[in-house]
Amino acid sequence: MNSSVLTIGLIAVAAIIALVILGVFFNFIGLWVRARLAGAPVSVLNLLAMRLRGVPVGLIVDNRITAHKAGIHLTSDQLEAHYLAGGSVEHTVLALINAAKADIHLDFNRACAIDLATKGTGKTVLEAVRTSINPKVIDCPNPASGKTYIDAVAKDGIGVRARARVTVRSNLDRFVGGATEETIIARVGEGIVTSIGSANSYKDVLENPDRISKLVLSKGLDSGSAFDILSIDIADVDIGENIGAKLQAEQAEADKRVAQAKAEVRRAAAVAVEQENIAKVAEQRARVVEAEAQVPLAVAHAFMNGNLGIMDYQRLKNLQSDTEMRTAIAGGGPGGGQAAGGGTSIQGPGR
Repeated sequence: MNSSVLTIGLIAVAAIIALVILGVFFNFIGLWVRARLAGAPVSVLNLLAMRLRGVPVGLIVDNRITAHKAGIHLTSDQLEAHYLAGGSVEHTVLALINAAKADIHLDFNRACAIDLATKGTGKTVLEAVRTSINPKVIDCPNPASGKTYIDAVAKDGIGVRARARVTVRSNLDRFVGGATEETIIARVGEGIVTSIGSANSYKDVLENPDRISKLVLSKGLDSGSAFDILSIDIADVDIGENIGAKLQAEQAEADKRVAQAKAEVRRAAAVAVEQENIAKVAEQRARVVEAEAQVPLAVAHAFMNGNLGIMDYQRLKNLQSDTEMRTAIAGGGPGGGQAAGGGTSIQGPGR
């Protein structure tokens, strides 16, 4: 009895194991057969291990078959490792195929490095390889920045506006860690400004626009970048503002304001000196008035001491009247006649 139960249990366990194996087999049979027929076989155990690690089995097998058909031999472990690192297996395999067809040396490790380096930048390793095969054109300046021309000034002060188109090709050996398109645009823009600024006249720039591209191209602007510059073509050249005249006008206006400020300082100083002189004159007049106020006291003192007689006093009054009369006549005032009559009436008794 016990042996029968044990036998039945073993049969049940065996049946369960067989069902699991059959389930796994039928689950991967399609991929296994497809890989076997394509000449890139993958064992069922590898397929099961990939499923357990959370790797999309179909993606790995299909891309391995694609690479094998293109003559690129990759193992499933290489593709699985790149997927687990966060790379794009499909783009990497297509990039290797494109590079091989174009006779460009690109090994799997470098392709993976480029793919991981471009992650999150909106670009792919496939795009980098295609740019290496078919060069792309970059506008300088970048229209997305809101600028359509590069502004520079020749030595004669005339502004020149230029727009260039740069043809570049990806350098896969420097793509990882190399400068991007923005650096190329900045370097080309700097070269254009330098070239125009070294021209004696804006006419030289208009007559020989290729002089700009030759000078910029000779500077080796692609050094340390992810691209090789094939050509720099000046798409458009236009005349800008007369910067030199504008600057001279602004300088003249500034000089005029400085001169006006200095003149205002001198005027204020003159006004201050004038006011000081007026104050001094008023001070001296006050002293004269103060001195004149002492005269009646001196006359009274002279009377009291007997040093001044009545006739002397009368002559003094007559002298004062004559002085006032002459002052009135010289001034042409209406009181001139009265002053003269007053002088005569005072002078009569004295005689």
